[in-house]
Amino acid sequence: MVLSKNQLVELTVTGVTGEGSGVARYTEDASAGMVVFIPYTAVGDRVLCRILKVQKTHAFGRVEQVLEASADRTEQADCPVYGKCGGCVWRHVTYEAECRYKQQWVEDTLRRVGGVDAPVLPLVAAQEADRYRNKAQFPVAAGENGPLMGFYAPRSHRLVPCRDCRLQPSLFTAVLEAVDGWMTAYGVPAYDEETHRGLVRHIYIRQGAVTGQLMVCLVCTSGKLPAVPALIESVRAAAPQLASLSVNVNPHRTNVILGEKGFTLWGADAIEDELCGLRFRLSPHSFYQVNHAQTERLYRLAADAAALTGEETLLDLYCGTGTIGLSMAHRVRELIGVEVVAAAVADAKENAARNGITNARFLCADAAQAAEQLAKEGVRPHVVVLDPPRKGCDEALVDTVSRMAPQRVVYISCDPATLARDLRRFADRGYVTRQVQPVDLFPRTAHCETVALLSRKIDVHKMNLNSSPFEMIKSGEKTIELRLYDEKRQQVKTGDKIIFTNTTTGETLNTTVVKLHRFDSFKELYKSLPLLKCGYTAENVDKATPSDMEQYYSVEEQRKYGVVGIELCRLKQITDENVALLERAD
Repeated sequence: MVLSKNQLVELTVTGVTGEGSGVARYTEDASAGMVVFIPYTAVGDRVLCRILKVQKTHAFGRVEQVLEASADRTEQADCPVYGKCGGCVWRHVTYEAECRYKQQWVEDTLRRVGGVDAPVLPLVAAQEADRYRNKAQFPVAAGENGPLMGFYAPRSHRLVPCRDCRLQPSLFTAVLEAVDGWMTAYGVPAYDEETHRGLVRHIYIRQGAVTGQLMVCLVCTSGKLPAVPALIESVRAAAPQLASLSVNVNPHRTNVILGEKGFTLWGADAIEDELCGLRFRLSPHSFYQVNHAQTERLYRLAADAAALTGEETLLDLYCGTGTIGLSMAHRVRELIGVEVVAAAVADAKENAARNGITNARFLCADAAQAAEQLAKEGVRPHVVVLDPPRKGCDEALVDTVSRMAPQRVVYISCDPATLARDLRRFADRGYVTRQVQPVDLFPRTAHCETVALLSRKIDVHKMNLNSSPFEMIKSGEKTIELRLYDEKRQQVKTGDKIIFTNTTTGETLNTTVVKLHRFDSFKELYKSLPLLKCGYTAENVDKATPSDMEQYYSVEEQRKYGVVGIELCRLKQITDENVALLERAD
């Protein structure tokens, strides 16, 4: 039987989507049939569903009546605007059920989208599922009885009044009431998107979780505000924690909340907060995760995944104001942050200085530009941390990171689907996903963070050697094997195994590549050998002249492919323990 719009059907919900809709099938056989997506349902619900839209392979419905409630359901959602404001999607189920749903969502998405077959560790649940946000941006509109403040309905700019969101601190409600009182008393008009008239567009509030410092920023179409002393007095009376009251000017017809310019009405230009033991300066434009407690857990998990020993060069791409990288700086030899937004780079440098971190530097560049600059400097990162926006990494960035050949990549993602796609891209370039750790940074909403650990795939290569060089490697007198970096051998990478065979005796020797030294010619490579502490001296290098290799490869071939000195570490046998050790060896 074909479904039609407005049809009423009884359905049993058997799964959920990451966006918060229940999944049911309209058929006598629950394993087949048309999928129906039904918002605000739970696994195990039996509902009377009204069909709203029918497409070729699926349909969308709305609950008319819950005929039999799932054990995952709460008795009643605890928010008067739940289902209207577009924020929460899981308030109708217990938090324990929400965590199960998110865990399954991450696992299913990684398999379905990326074909990722890696351990997904148990989701790290939040200790507090309410009042956890440290920032909110409330749109303002004109109402019949005064200003309306709240949030936009899903996929619209229809404002749903809500001054006491259960995800925000109660203090934010007091601030909204104070601004409302000032607007009403002095006839300050709210902004109208349709007519492009009015003054107050948004009220932006942020509070430091550790310091308690409060920032209030009014986003307005003009910097000319009436009765500024009364505004200051009203907000200070409502929120004694106030440290910064400012105006951001956005005169444009746009959905972007903040404009480029602003000024301070009272207090400091920014507030400060502490995260992972470091102190950060936060302006209205600063990116800072909204869930302080879970962010600290997330960053610790990312640092643990990176397996830092204090000897690594860590590259933090999409570094923003530097929070992730700086939280790991004490565990690495050098931190290099890369960010395309100049203001964020300036903040990152200031944050490093504020915390006395001297082993960090920050580049204002995209990933490709940074990779080129670091290559010229002879710098190759051991670990790369990625924290891209929701759209994930583009393929060019995955290529860039893969060419840098870090031992490990720690990928922090806010969208399992784009993460799955990017893990597949990395897999195509020789990286293996070792584990994925979900972290619930946004309880009651449709979002979930993940930390994925990738490491380079370790390949085993076989090479033949004459007795003399074989014995030199065996004795430790020679620790670098010289090769043209041609199309076949360029697959050799740090961490790989090489099994050398003595062509005279048949004896084999297991070794591991601990570093690659690349040059444009054998002459340049030979000049550098005594400096590489590789068992060569000026005397024995002189005995093996570049012509020994040039008789096999022309100068043109050397220039085309480059040459490489493969620095080796001997191993008695190839074991899992060796693999774990060598993944950290570089």
